[in-house]
Amino acid sequence: MLTEFTSATDQYRRELVTYCYRVLGSVHDAEDVVQETLLRAWRSYADYDPARSALRTWLYRIATNVCLTALDKRGRRPMPSGLGGPSEDPLSPLDGSTEVPWLQPFPTDPAAVVSSRTGMRLALIAALQHLPARQRVVLILRDVLAWRAAEVAEFLDTSVASVNSALQRARSSLAAVGLAEDAVTEPTSPAQRSFLERYASAFARADVDALVATLHEDVVLEMPPFATWFAGRPLVARFLPTIFEPGTRLMVSVHANGQQGFATYLRSDGAYHAHAIHVPTVTDAGITSMLVFLSADLFPSFGLPLTRPAEQVARA
Repeated sequence: MLTEFTSATDQYRRELVTYCYRVLGSVHDAEDVVQETLLRAWRSYADYDPARSALRTWLYRIATNVCLTALDKRGRRPMPSGLGGPSEDPLSPLDGSTEVPWLQPFPTDPAAVVSSRTGMRLALIAALQHLPARQRVVLILRDVLAWRAAEVAEFLDTSVASVNSALQRARSSLAAVGLAEDAVTEPTSPAQRSFLERYASAFARADVDALVATLHEDVVLEMPPFATWFAGRPLVARFLPTIFEPGTRLMVSVHANGQQGFATYLRSDGAYHAHAIHVPTVTDAGITSMLVFLSADLFPSFGLPLTRPAEQVARA
C-alpha cells in the first residue's frame, strides 16, 4: 500500500510545497508542513474514499489545516521594511535581528507554466503575512489557485458566505497597499536584461560604481536577517562600499519567486562558500529593489551546494 500511496501523492508534492510557502512565507516551513501533510494522509489513506473527493482535493484540505496550525504557533514572517522605516545613516552598525522569523525566497522553475508562478512575487508574499491566517488561506485558494468557494468552505469547515466575506476583506486589505494584482515579473526587455547582467557582474567584481549605475533613483535595499534597510540610490551608494571586498564573489543564476535572481558565494580558504540569495526587481529604468537574503541555509532548497572548490570554479 505504501508504494501505491507514494505513487499517487508524489505528483502533488511540489504544488503542495508551493501552496504552503504562499501561506507561510518560508520554504523550510513549507517543506516541513508538506511532510506532516503526507504523514497524516498516509495514516488515513486506508479510509480515503475517492468517491467523496479527488486525491488532490483531499491533500489540499489536510495541508490547509496543517498550515493553519503552524501559523498559530509561528506567526507572520516580515521583511525589514515591514518592521520600521529605512535607515538614514549608511555608516552606522547594522541591526542584526536574528530572533525575527524572516520571510524567505522560494525557488521557482522558469520553464513552469505561468499559472504556477503567479502569486509568488515577494512583495505580495510579504503583504499576505499581514492578513489574518484564514483570510490569507482563502485569498490564496480562491484568487491564486482558483478553487471554488464551496471547496474552500469544505477545507475550512465553514460556510460559503464566510469564505466570500473573508475573501472580500483580504482583497480590500491588499488593495489598500497597492497589491491587489500580481504578475510574473520576468525581465522582458533588452534594457531589463542588461541591468540584471550588469548587476550580477558588478557584484562579482565588487565594483561599487558599476553597481550603483544599475540602480533606480528610488531603489530599496533589504538584507534579512538585518533589520536595517535603505531607500534611495544616494544612501544605498554610500552603504555598498562598507560591505565589498575586491575579487571575493561568485554569482550564480537562480530563479526565485517567479523572477531572475542570483546566489552569491564568498571566497575564503581556497573555496567559495554560500553567502546570500539575491532577488532584484528590475524595470526599464533600473533596479528598483535589492532583496538580499543572507542565509546559507537557503542554498539546498535552490539545489545549490554550500561550498564550491576554487579550482572547480576556475575551470568553469
